[in-house]
Amino acid sequence: MSRLGPQRDLEEAAALERRRRRELLRRGRIFNARLRTIGIDKDALDAQVKERKLQEAAEKAQHEKFAHNMKKNDKLMCLLEERQKNEIKDMNRALTEFHKNFQKLETRREFDLNDPQALKKDRPARVSDSDPRCTISGMQKFMGEDLNYDQRMKFQKEQLREWSLQQQKDWKNALADQKVADDLYDKFRIELDRKIMEEQRKEEENRRVVCTATKDFNRIQVAELDHKNELEKAQKIKDDMDEITFLLRGDLLSENPDQAIGPLGKHHVLVDRWKGMNQEQLMAIRQFQKEQALEKLRVREQERQRDAEWDRQRLQTARAQLLWERQQQRQNRVQRRDLDFVNAELSQEQKAKNIYLKEEEYSNIPTDEFYAQFNTTTR
Repeated sequence: MSRLGPQRDLEEAAALERRRRRELLRRGRIFNARLRTIGIDKDALDAQVKERKLQEAAEKAQHEKFAHNMKKNDKLMCLLEERQKNEIKDMNRALTEFHKNFQKLETRREFDLNDPQALKKDRPARVSDSDPRCTISGMQKFMGEDLNYDQRMKFQKEQLREWSLQQQKDWKNALADQKVADDLYDKFRIELDRKIMEEQRKEEENRRVVCTATKDFNRIQVAELDHKNELEKAQKIKDDMDEITFLLRGDLLSENPDQAIGPLGKHHVLVDRWKGMNQEQLMAIRQFQKEQALEKLRVREQERQRDAEWDRQRLQTARAQLLWERQQQRQNRVQRRDLDFVNAELSQEQKAKNIYLKEEEYSNIPTDEFYAQFNTTTR
């Protein structure tokens, strides 16, 4: 394929060049007034058709050739792959035969590590309980893994049975002792209950005697209390009748106006006995209320006039204060402007003085020092 690529490019370039040349010739014939004829150029078209067929035949032949080469190469590749597989199979078979004949397992140096019959050929891990090979690091003997395990287990079972029988006997003895103790406790409780019942019976008899004496005393007290209540009731009825008679004949219910006069004279009135004012007193009170209302109106008018005067004075004071503040602001602006002008003049004078001092200083120093100070100042 690397050889066919450039050759095909050259052929395509040559065909393109021939087509361009024919096109130029055809254009010359068409645009030439002497040679141009009316209609199509049949010869040129026939030539194009023939050239197209030749080109298609050449491309078809080239494609068939390329397909034939591909089939040939594929067949060759299949044969080579089959040959390689057969070679690999033969090599593996020969390697297996060599291992089988000349590299057996029992001839290897590490065969004792991989021998499947090693356990059958080897000695037991422990021959007896006192085997010297059974060291601590070997971990071949642990507690409970001795060789007389069966005899030891039988002895332990017999020992457990003896212990169990002894525990059962001790348990029965303990139950018998507990039963005897319970019987003694029951007898003690019965005797104690009998004594308690006897004490309760005596206490009930004493309580009954006390209750009888208390009942007789209460009966006597009730009789005395009833007699006392009857006497108090009779005395209360008599007192009530006397009080009613006194009230009916007294000044309170008869509404005597003189009873309100105190012991200090007519101007002193007893409030708890006062029955109200007469017409003269009522007219005097109304007249006094009218005078109070007129006095209140007069005082209110005076207060209104005084408030108006205060408002007028407050407005005048505020207006004067506003005028004074405006005057102060104008004066402050003038003073600030004069102060700014003076500060500007002082600044100009200070700058001129600084320039003059620098010039004097530069004129009194050598040239090298002058340039050094100038460079320092500019930096």
